[in-house]
Amino acid sequence: MELFKFDRSNGKKISKFNSDFIMSRITQTAQPAHISCMHLGEDGMVGYHQATSPQLLLIVSGEGLVRAEQEEYFKVKAGDAVFWNKDEWHETKTSTGLMAIVIESEELVPSMYISSI
Repeated sequence: MELFKFDRSNGKKISKFNSDFIMSRITQTAQPAHISCMHLGEDGMVGYHQATSPQLLLIVSGEGLVRAEQEEYFKVKAGDAVFWNKDEWHETKTSTGLMAIVIESEELVPSMYISSI
């Protein structure tokens, strides 16, 4: 398991078309990727299981706890990202609720675009 921050510091200022925002790249893949939005309510959990492919969890709102094969949990909140390799055992849980974007692809390499915590 690797922990990352996806925030303004990795971004590029966009001003074309009279725009004013920061665009932060998360990943790029040539192979297919599954991208989903996951909603965990109060006391929600994604049970302990093996990743079927490399997987990136981007916390958009709320907070929770994640772990890999070791029993130690790490607190995550909006702006944090968690990466698990294929076949890595992992779990996500929250007492207050969270929303996250999940990206799964055989060729994810988040360290190319976002910084480690």
